[in-house]
Amino acid sequence: MIDVLHVSGGPTKPEIIAVSLSKLNLKDGSTFIDIGCGTGAVSIEASKLAHNLRIYAYDARAEAIDVATQNFKNHRLADVTLLHGEASHILNEKTDIGTIDYAFIGGTKNIRRVLEILCEKKVRRIVVNAVRIETVVRTIDAMKELGIFDEVLHVAVSRGAPIAGETMFKPENPVYIIVGKNE
Repeated sequence: MIDVLHVSGGPTKPEIIAVSLSKLNLKDGSTFIDIGCGTGAVSIEASKLAHNLRIYAYDARAEAIDVATQNFKNHRLADVTLLHGEASHILNEKTDIGTIDYAFIGGTKNIRRVLEILCEKKVRRIVVNAVRIETVVRTIDAMKELGIFDEVLHVAVSRGAPIAGETMFKPENPVYIIVGKNE
């Protein structure tokens, strides 16, 4: 497990990051955006999977930007463009990104608009992590309407914990991983 500073709502659990990034299937030299980056844990792990990965990380929370900045520094991840703001605004305004190949969405504000913009930009693969059922339904509906829905997974992780000299499993909150393909 990577060591990162924390922020409310994060970091994303390493097992969830592993499954999410496997669904993106990152390639060397591509562009990756991390929307709702929180602690930056997903971007840090993504940087290990593909060489020369251009990373753009966004979050609307100033606290998250501060924490991600420190985590990127601690992990010597220098080639990241970190942006503070709501993703649908940044995606519309930021014109120097060029082609976006892969998108991870951990924050779900304005999810429909964000997905529309990502489709307009012809992002190859999109992975959304959600914990609320309503967000899952909105995301699947939007992806189906946009013609990019591929699959949804419900992932539950439990960790061993000591109890009376033995071991029990304590469940983490389950996460839904919604995958979109625009290939």
